[in-house]
Amino acid sequence: QVQPVESGGGLVQTGGSLTLSCVVSEGTFSRYTMGWFRQVAGAEREFVAAIRGTGGGGTTRYGDFVKGRFAASRDNRKNTAYLQMNSLKPEDTAVYFCAAGNGIILSSMTRRDAYSYWGQGTQVTVSS
Repeated sequence: QVQPVESGGGLVQTGGSLTLSCVVSEGTFSRYTMGWFRQVAGAEREFVAAIRGTGGGGTTRYGDFVKGRFAASRDNRKNTAYLQMNSLKPEDTAVYFCAAGNGIILSSMTRRDAYSYWGQGTQVTVSS
């Protein structure tokens, strides 16, 4: 069973930064496309960022709202993906989920249904 595990959420003030981490211990981590999504109560899960694996050249994609504030990265030696979030705003408050998937084509990186494995989520709260 592949189980991504997120960490790094918390409370931060407007304009602050947080780095989320996601560890996947099962399977061949370097081959996974790693995605980040977020969800607020009553809303659909929203695409935030994704980074392809070795076969995809580490290509990244971002949600339109990110506007250069977030950066997805990975360390294949540590089986860990990261989401660096800067210039945080109150509207970034949400539960952030990490997801992993194999064989995700470029055009599908933003799709929830492209990812097979999901973490439990970590809460990010940005105070005004």
